[in-house]
Amino acid sequence: MILVGYLVWAYFFIVLLRVLMSWVPMFTQRPLDYSNPIVKILLNLTEPVLAPLRRFLIIGMLDLSPMVVLFSLGLIAGALTGR
Repeated sequence: MILVGYLVWAYFFIVLLRVLMSWVPMFTQRPLDYSNPIVKILLNLTEPVLAPLRRFLIIGMLDLSPMVVLFSLGLIAGALTGR
């Protein structure tokens, strides 16, 4: 079970990278390059989890789905790894 917990932690950090990646255009004044392989990988790994939640968790211009996913993954990984 500890291995599964560590895999959940790894996915937690993948989602966190996706969130940080979405902030890059705000600071660089350039749009995100969706042809970049790293961006494609992050989108392909996280979109299946975030997209269904996004339908219910968008308030105005604020997308709360990553926060809910990160909170849930943290609870699950903590329970599995005992941290």
